[in-house]
Parts: sequence; structure tokens; C-alpha cells
Amino acid sequence: MRSMNNTQGSNSNGTQENNNAQEKLQTAMQFAMAHRPQVGGFPFLAECLRQAGVEKNIWTLPSAQSMYVFKNAELVHQGTPLVSGMAEVPNFNEEALIKALRTDQAGQSTFPEFLNATWKAGVVGYEVNFLERTVAYYGAHGEKYTEAYPEVVVSGLTF
Repeated sequence: MRSMNNTQGSNSNGTQENNNAQEKLQTAMQFAMAHRPQVGGFPFLAECLRQAGVEKNIWTLPSAQSMYVFKNAELVHQGTPLVSGMAEVPNFNEEALIKALRTDQAGQSTFPEFLNATWKAGVVGYEVNFLERTVAYYGAHGEKYTEAYPEVVVSGLTF
């Protein structure tokens, strides 16, 4: 995976920075999956990613594309799309979104179930800001719902 960051001309260290970012991201994800609690698992994962240097994580639905933004690198991961072919975009439903969030926060859904529930609630994208500890969810017509998540302590994660 390579970043296409051409805003300041060619960066000879770009590939090395992306490789380092990819290694840190994989280490953080593996650590989070092995140690996160079932209830409240997202703040733990978020802190692991923050410690790895991820500043933002931008998701696009229904494609399930996730971009990880570091200070000097960007990585993209293509997940399994939630729809195939052409599909109608659900209307943004804040109540359904909050229900999906609370179900996930209680540890009562898997991540694929969470993504599907947010899509059905009309979310076409969301952005996690690890520096501000917020998540903003967006609808197709500019609707927005933002939530903060709690700070947690993660120890034992090394890079």
C-alpha cells in the first residue's frame, strides 16, 4: 500500500514511512484484538491506534473502505462491501444510529453487524478523530451526528 501524497512534490521517504505506518497499524490492531474488553472495546482499540500514530480513520459505506491517516502517511484498507451492484441509500435515521452505537458499546454486536446497522441507519461515512476522541457519522445529504468516546489507558503496547 502506497500513499499518493503529491502536495509537496516527491517524497523519497514516502514508501519507508508507509511501511513503518503499516507495521505500526498491524501491531496496534493485533494487540487491540487480543486485549480489548468485550464491553467498551472501541475506546481501547482507538487508543491503540492513537498510540500507533493514527490521527484519523475515515470509513466510507457501503464500500467498507477504511483510510488510516498518520502525520506522514496514509493507508487504505478495502473491507467486504455491504452491498453489491446498485442499491438504494437509506435515509439518515439518528435514532437508529444511536441504537446501533449503544448495541455495539454494550458488546452485543460484531463489527460487521455494527457496520451493517449504521448503513441501514443511513450512514454513508464516518470519521474517527483519535486526537479529539470523537466520531462523526454522516448521511448522504450532509446530516451529521458526533459522539465523543472516553479516554482509556493502554499499557504493554510497544512499537
